[in-house]
Amino acid sequence: MFSHNDYDVEKIRQDFPVLHQTICGKSLIYFDNAATTQKPQQVIDAVSHFYCHDNANIHRGIHTLSERATASYEIAREKVQHFIHAQETKEIIFTRGTTESINLLAQSYGLKYFKPQDEILVSEMEHHSNIVPWQLIAEKTGAVIKMIPITDAGEIDLNQYNDLFTAKTKLVAISHISNALGTINPLKEMITIAHQHGALVAVDAAQSLPHLTVDVQDLDCDFLSFSGHKLYAPTGIGVLYGKAHLLKELPPYQGGGSMIRTVSFNKTTYADIPMRFEAGTPNITGAIGLGAAIDYLNHLGMSNIIRYEETLTDYLQHALSEIQQVQLIGQAKHRTSVFSFILDDIHPHDIGTILNHEGIAVRSGHHCAMPIMEHFNVPATVRVSLAFYNTTHEIDALIHGLMKVREVFNR
Repeated sequence: MFSHNDYDVEKIRQDFPVLHQTICGKSLIYFDNAATTQKPQQVIDAVSHFYCHDNANIHRGIHTLSERATASYEIAREKVQHFIHAQETKEIIFTRGTTESINLLAQSYGLKYFKPQDEILVSEMEHHSNIVPWQLIAEKTGAVIKMIPITDAGEIDLNQYNDLFTAKTKLVAISHISNALGTINPLKEMITIAHQHGALVAVDAAQSLPHLTVDVQDLDCDFLSFSGHKLYAPTGIGVLYGKAHLLKELPPYQGGGSMIRTVSFNKTTYADIPMRFEAGTPNITGAIGLGAAIDYLNHLGMSNIIRYEETLTDYLQHALSEIQQVQLIGQAKHRTSVFSFILDDIHPHDIGTILNHEGIAVRSGHHCAMPIMEHFNVPATVRVSLAFYNTTHEIDALIHGLMKVREVFNR
């Protein structure tokens, strides 16, 4: 049994300056972590240190600052490699975030390999960033998108999933964890099935990296993307992982500096991976901040984070179940600390506004996942998403806030 004595959450909270403020006269309670997480002082200091001491462009200059900047940037790539257990640093491409990673893959892989009537399997629970890029490339190539249906519990139906494959299935695009339901998908089983049918698998790990240990070699996924800002790092930085032998066969996504080997008006040749996909000056501070965030998580220990968040998840699930008027949307057996719900017929925006007056930040809306809202026949939900710096006292305050919402609407 995990003991809170093993995990000093109050000490950890001291690392997050933004948490220590008041909103509408109340202490801030931040439950919008699926949208973005707050940043520890260690990440802020790493970014500040770079600008104060090492600021220069990378991979070009031979002066000391450029060499320091280049070293820090590439060390960050190594930290990402180890964090997700990639085989080599060449498999780590820095991007602006999950959205750009998926667009890069769709445009590069899709344009080279998709033919008319080829099939792309995309699950019903995806957020828009893992739907629209595949629609765009399908329009260009004539490929067809087939939806992987989910059950009313918010889980992938593996039998129906298996039945979707044909000789034309080229790729499966699937999230590790649903940003709207909190469902943890059975990735290893899904990847095995896809590979048995000769299809590749691209995993959207934007919601799983902060909450689970992800090992790309153990999963045997072909591609994986995530965003730094959901992993306690700055905004504007993300990663596309790909197996090296697959990435080496892909054409560039964007042209510009750094991604070339030689340029002439007759012919341009391109750099090896990962530089081929990092045109122009990258987000150097973002990468360094991401490296610092990974250091921070490793310092806390992912196993400690996972166990603590499991206790918070159980506490929140039990607390919400005690309110009869709360209807949880999606009740997967394997889930993480993301909860979507409606309360009577009160609009989620009204609930979010009242909770904000209590100092509580939650998400209200369709969470960039309109197909899943349509599946459950709701226009929007309230989403509460936890992080390792949240507490049971904050959850108690949320429940008190929901009671106040009911009082305001005389329910």
